[in-house]
Amino acid sequence: MTQTDQAEAAAETAERTIDPATVVGWGVDADPENDPTWPMRDRTWDDGDTRWARGPLQTPDVEILESVEHLRTPAAVGTSTPPRGLSGMIRRNAYARFSESQWGHWLLLMLADRIDTVEGLMEDLRRGKAPNPLVEMGYVRRARSREAAVATGAVAGVVVLGALYLLKRRRPR
Repeated sequence: MTQTDQAEAAAETAERTIDPATVVGWGVDADPENDPTWPMRDRTWDDGDTRWARGPLQTPDVEILESVEHLRTPAAVGTSTPPRGLSGMIRRNAYARFSESQWGHWLLLMLADRIDTVEGLMEDLRRGKAPNPLVEMGYVRRARSREAAVATGAVAGVVVLGALYLLKRRRPR
């Protein structure tokens, strides 16, 4: 079957409506007398009215990025890491340009996460705090963090010295 045939077959299937009687399990929980979740789900309090009052909204004091697909902000939002720097610009672009159902949205958010990691590393170095990736990633227990810091420093020193050696060796005399 060619791709054209498959596309035509899919279009024909999409045009037909689904008959619930032919789908196994369709409406299995519609009859409260035949509820498969009975012992776990107590419906004695349920009067059938599913309307509920929306709770009070959180008033964030930082910028909140909102999806183009939703009409209103959820009741609770995360405010611990507001968008900032280059990663924040990329996140704003992802939310402004793409729907959540598009790959571009998620790819831009993943790129922003990677850039945010580098921005955090640069901020740590600016503050004079050397990162300790062996401990931060959980490879070494906190109790042995001093040894891990020494090992990380040694590896970083070897890498820097190796890079300097290669740069010096490469230059013509």
